[in-house]
Amino acid sequence: MGDAAYDAEHNHSLCRDELGIRSTVIPINRRRGRKWPKTRYRRQMKVRFFKRVYGQRWQVESAFSRNKRLLGSALRARSWKSQQWECLLRVLTHNLMILKCVA
Repeated sequence: MGDAAYDAEHNHSLCRDELGIRSTVIPINRRRGRKWPKTRYRRQMKVRFFKRVYGQRWQVESAFSRNKRLLGSALRARSWKSQQWECLLRVLTHNLMILKCVA
């Protein structure tokens, strides 16, 4: 799930064509002066947007906020591959912290 900041055609195209995500749950930015989107994936989003699913976005935002608060918001790695590993390890660490609190 994402927010309006990611509502760009290249993001929709990446999700659908390269990553195989059938529907992105990103609301369409309201553009002034036109009611119907001009690009292919935004038109599909207009028709297929699931408001009920998007209502769960608060859970994602809450997890991002908690992760940044507990583990910091800046990555220390420099290369793209190292940044990916650092993000993965942060998510793993966050999940282990949750499990420790529950147990």
